[in-house]
Amino acid sequence: MIVRTKKYQLPTNTYIKTALGAVLKQQWWVGLIYLAICAGYFIIPNWWWIIGATIALVLYILFWVIQFAGVTQLEQGKFMFQKMSYEISSQQILLKLNAKQGMPMKWDQIKRATKGKDHFVLYASKAQLLYFPFKIFNNENEIRFIETVLKRKGFIKE
Repeated sequence: MIVRTKKYQLPTNTYIKTALGAVLKQQWWVGLIYLAICAGYFIIPNWWWIIGATIALVLYILFWVIQFAGVTQLEQGKFMFQKMSYEISSQQILLKLNAKQGMPMKWDQIKRATKGKDHFVLYASKAQLLYFPFKIFNNENEIRFIETVLKRKGFIKE
């Protein structure tokens, strides 16, 4: 079965929020480092431990926000923000700009995937992702098919 989606353009704000959330979820241990530095207050009572750790944490998050905002401006990342339709099968995902221009993406290029309450997100790298809101699919069966493919490929759990 091949699922043909409606045309969709990924909004840059959605991309930045999704990518930042994924990186912060992946790098949860940064929060432990923050807490460990803040715990220095109990060794040598000084508010600079907490102030310094908070500044470092804000700079870390700002670094990733700038990285993802930069991807939206780079020529190499422009394809993710163009209006495209997708043809999804169990062998590959075809990203189509129009009837004649397209780019195949094999499933082995996908590192992981998540299913939200109203979307699927497929991650090829930290900065490259495919965001499929359920509204681009034509019916409920197509959503179930994509979910089944993602389960078979081991990207999402039952």
